[in-house]
Amino acid sequence: MSRARRAAVATVSLLAVGVLTGTGAPPAQAGRDQPSDVHPALRAHLVAAYDFDHPVPGDPALERDQGRSGTEIELLNGGAAMRVRDHAYRGSGNAVQTRQIDPAVAGNDDWKAGTWSASGVRTLRAFSATAGTTVMGWFKLQMDAPLPNSTTADPTDRYNAIGLAGVLTGDSDGHGVRALLELIDVDGELRLVALGRRLDGGNSQTFAASQDWRALLPAGEWVHLAATFDFGTGALALYRNGEPVDGFYTRTDDPWLVSGPGPHVTTASDPRGIKIGGSFPQDTLERNPCDCRMDGLMFLDSVVSASDVRRQYRHLAR
Repeated sequence: MSRARRAAVATVSLLAVGVLTGTGAPPAQAGRDQPSDVHPALRAHLVAAYDFDHPVPGDPALERDQGRSGTEIELLNGGAAMRVRDHAYRGSGNAVQTRQIDPAVAGNDDWKAGTWSASGVRTLRAFSATAGTTVMGWFKLQMDAPLPNSTTADPTDRYNAIGLAGVLTGDSDGHGVRALLELIDVDGELRLVALGRRLDGGNSQTFAASQDWRALLPAGEWVHLAATFDFGTGALALYRNGEPVDGFYTRTDDPWLVSGPGPHVTTASDPRGIKIGGSFPQDTLERNPCDCRMDGLMFLDSVVSASDVRRQYRHLAR
């Protein structure tokens, strides 16, 4: 089924539910069974989760959500071929493969995943007016530097970042984020970061790991990463294999505007989607592709504690 056809079917389904229930969209599926690869301490706040073992019946280019929201994502440009037999953790079946396809062509063929809607993704409303968010998952990089920039004519030009996974803002063009794990240039050096934005149209804050990114994410090795975003206090944190990562903030002012009276939450807008392995999940532009594999991706509507990040890692680690 084409992307346009999927969008049409989704719109008809939402309208039908609205007629029957008097609402504009179906509620989050809070009562659905939670997957066994999620530690019980995290399940109450698990909005969306993807293990790439659950294709949508009849359309393997779509992946079913194992969280409570029921937000399907699309495996863009590669479809079912993006599911590869690789085991990030005990009980894992498939991982998703993302990659740059043709660095010399300004096209839209990179393998990436996600979902996007110009009006906001209703099922991701848990990230609207929230005080905290956590993004975590397993990552295996198959690259040693940002990839060639396919959007410029200069063959020596490279992107300044490698996209991992994140939640978009409510006004995002497919690139701007509310909460993101990625590798990005910080003062001339590529670093693993947690990058967040509290207000749509507002400034971002970045917490960057001090350690060399190649030591944190050795090529060809599965690593569990987590990033937490406390929008109430302005605090961010990074974790690797269940342990906190030392780092620093790239701004020392108040980019999230949390110094005044609270409570402080994100903008009350539905995120425009999720991006995985690169920007623009609506597939209109290429940006920051990742030649990598990912598994067990989780998006939560709270700040997961350090002890619970450790519990989740140990729950799955061999």
